[in-house]
Amino acid sequence: MAERLSARQAIAALTGATPAGAPVAFTELPAPNDTAAPDGPLGWPGYDESRARAARRTGEDESVVCGTARVGATEAVLISFEFGFLGGSLGERTGDRLEAVYTLARERRLPVVSLIATGGSRMQEGMRALLQLQRVARQSALTRAAGLPQIAVVRDPTTGGGWATLGAGADVVLALPGAQIGFAGSRVRPPDADPYAYTAEAQLTAGHIDAVVRPEALRDTVDHWLTLLTGGPGGGAVTAVDPPAALGHTEPPATGWDAVSLARDPERPRAEAYLDAYFTSREAVNGDRCGGVDPGTLCGFGVHDGRTVAYAAQCGTATLPAGYRTAARLIRLADRLGLPVLTLVDTPGAANDAEAERAGAGAAIADLFAAVATARVPVTSLLIGEGGSGGALALAAPGNTWATQDSYFSVIAPEPATAILKRPPEETRTTAAQLKLRPQDLLSLGVIRGIVPPAGS
Repeated sequence: MAERLSARQAIAALTGATPAGAPVAFTELPAPNDTAAPDGPLGWPGYDESRARAARRTGEDESVVCGTARVGATEAVLISFEFGFLGGSLGERTGDRLEAVYTLARERRLPVVSLIATGGSRMQEGMRALLQLQRVARQSALTRAAGLPQIAVVRDPTTGGGWATLGAGADVVLALPGAQIGFAGSRVRPPDADPYAYTAEAQLTAGHIDAVVRPEALRDTVDHWLTLLTGGPGGGAVTAVDPPAALGHTEPPATGWDAVSLARDPERPRAEAYLDAYFTSREAVNGDRCGGVDPGTLCGFGVHDGRTVAYAAQCGTATLPAGYRTAARLIRLADRLGLPVLTLVDTPGAANDAEAERAGAGAAIADLFAAVATARVPVTSLLIGEGGSGGALALAAPGNTWATQDSYFSVIAPEPATAILKRPPEETRTTAAQLKLRPQDLLSLGVIRGIVPPAGS
């Protein structure tokens, strides 16, 4: 079991702590006026006494502590759950406080960081408690529409509606090691349920959270994320970024097959090399939030020339449906936050096996096409290797795609094109030439905007 922090200990872990252990420079939001009926809306016998005992035990008068503080250089709204107060459950008073603090975030244009540890909705308030999830979801949606980032730090345990709203609904989801995470709490799961499925580590593997962060690294990690996600122009125009400089072969390929061979060279620089050269620092987003992760698609945010840039990069493998969905999630988040996007195109094509079809390859590719097409922020693309058909084109920016000399883009790869045309295999090189897939061919056809030179040239 992960270490369980109190609400104020969790805040102190982000902001620093005084010698007495209290959070540094945390301004607590006053609690809304309390007009609750005795023993709550259901008249649940003993409910008021349960609350009083919880208050004596924790020093808190509700299951959330809300306010503002600086996390590193960024002022943020903080929401911290006190699990010791009736299991961090959500009741009407909790909803009142959450609505008030989200309203404050929008009024002051502040990002929201939620430090979550909750068992779900408060049974002693019945359906009135469950309805608070709708209030929370609405406040989160309004904050999202206002272009303000939301980061969730999932503590132990986080289950029920708190996970299904504040947690899983955040833009970036971080979790402490070993934290219990899941919609179903431990007492209501099937008796044969695999307990590992409800851990932070399992949720990371399934693409439902972005990272598992050690407690000692939490402050720096959240600080970095806040710096990245609030790095937009603040209402000004968002300008496109320049494509990265070429890192590999610098001479134009002589033939179509030469272009294909250069792109398939195992020694050719891949996405990781380009990202490392382009960004001074970066953080990754993980997974498609639908149960899938594609290790061949890297997405996240980084700092380039002092500004935040979102990136989605293919790594030269066949792209899985989860990769397309993760890239679409990344682009839509960048669009909401007003951050430019860089994409690196490098795939022989979309994965086309039976598992990919069951996972919705077509729908995932369609969704990425739509995300790129409707983005209000500028998208810059660089073709750094193979550009295999629609599986590559989905990540390419219309009118702002560039290429390296060791790349190719084709309606279909030469080998299947040869087979479809019922040509013998020895005519593959001829087919490659006819496809006009070399970078210089793409430029003359108006498919790309230009061929990038190497650094320093």
